[in-house]
Amino acid sequence: MRIFLAAAMLIPISSALHAEPMTLDAAVRLAETQAPELRGREAGIDAAESSAIAADRLPDPKLDLAIKDFPVTGPDAGRFNRDDFTMQVIGISQDFPNPAKRRARATRAQADIGIARADEAVTAQDVRLATALAWVDLFYAKKRLKELDLLDAGLEDLQATVTARLASGAARPAQALEPEQLRAAVSDRRSTLAAEIARARAQLGRYTGDRAADTAGDPPPPMVDASLLRARIDSLPRLRALDARALAADAETGLARADKRPDWSVNAAYGRREPNYGDLVTLGVTIDLPFFSKKRQDPKIAARASEATRARLDREAAKRDIAAALDADLADHRMHHEQLGNARSRLVPLAKKRAELDLASYAAGKLDLGAALLSTLALAEAEVDALAREAEVARDAIRINYIYGETGQ
Repeated sequence: MRIFLAAAMLIPISSALHAEPMTLDAAVRLAETQAPELRGREAGIDAAESSAIAADRLPDPKLDLAIKDFPVTGPDAGRFNRDDFTMQVIGISQDFPNPAKRRARATRAQADIGIARADEAVTAQDVRLATALAWVDLFYAKKRLKELDLLDAGLEDLQATVTARLASGAARPAQALEPEQLRAAVSDRRSTLAAEIARARAQLGRYTGDRAADTAGDPPPPMVDASLLRARIDSLPRLRALDARALAADAETGLARADKRPDWSVNAAYGRREPNYGDLVTLGVTIDLPFFSKKRQDPKIAARASEATRARLDREAAKRDIAAALDADLADHRMHHEQLGNARSRLVPLAKKRAELDLASYAAGKLDLGAALLSTLALAEAEVDALAREAEVARDAIRINYIYGETGQ
């Protein structure tokens, strides 16, 4: 059923179904149903679960059909049923792997299911993170573009003022070009932001399946609980995936140990001879004899045990890497918070005050128009930069909470 649903998800869906702007949570939920890599991981789980059904089952029985003791020399050469040796035999045999080996195979199959599920959790985390970051990038790129649009609208009023001063003879003719020059600079910045919007929308559409994806609402507050995140490191999907691989390595070790125990098989056969002689029945048991375990099984056991040790050490190394990465990301988040606070409390207010003073000086004829326009542009850049810093804080919070806060349980 899950494979059927996954295949259905691959059918192209009209973009009209998702044309409405989406909140961040809605975009993430949609990505969880549309991302093909998640459907692929679910198919992998189905495969592992199907394989586990047969993991500890007995092998298929074997049918034996044979002609035994057929003469090829002597007076009866090439003739059936002329002596008391030739038989037409039909038999059946069944192999019985030792119970420890069957249990080990079942354990290994369950470990494969655990690996498949852990890999799905890691992939789901990656999809959610990429979708959320694309949504935030699109949200703030649009917001920065609006700031430039406000500046452009303000230039219309400034152009009217310059025109009036030119008519009165209070301004030089060349000053009429300066607002247009500033508008051209703003246009360059608008082109850059338009490209950022297109890239973010394409990335969001890649995961949601909606090529016209758009944002609605606001991003979540950039709150991070560092102590809680540190306490939950062991439950992160990437570490759980390594735990699953360590269990698989243990299962391989158990399977190697099971090879030291003998397998056995039973067989039965019925032999039909020439009618003058009686038919024969054969019953037998075959048992493996692992007499040379020091050269055969023991080295394999040691190798599998070493691999299990390596898997656990890899997991410990990954945990340390994640803990160090968390501390580094938290430090960056604090830095970006401080930079955002500085932009809001000092840089933008100072740029705004300077732009107001320069425009007032220009209106009073005490300052050149070009200098006043540069102050206006500096204000717009300060406001756009503040939004960029706000976006960085939001990205930090999403990255940290999605990478270190999702346990995959």
